Amino acid sequence: MFPVARAAQSLVARGIQRTAVRQAHRKHEPTFHDKYGTVVLLGGAAMFSAVWGYVFTQLNMAWGFSPVGRITPREWRE
Repeated sequence: MFPVARAAQSLVARGIQRTAVRQAHRKHEPTFHDKYGTVVLLGGAAMFSAVWGYVFTQLNMAWGFSPVGRITPREWRE
């Protein structure tokens, strides 16, 4: 069984080596993400900021988060 296992291991190792050599000699062509990834990311960030900036400026929200001094307790009814 040992010689069979060693032969199988050498076949697998030889196949991996061939694949590695083939991929090392291949020219790397830029993918969509290599070409446009940063532009798409910045465009999305700008769109996100513009939409939420518009929403927050059009809401007419009172930006007072602390209720201290604004809320007075009602008298307790008995």
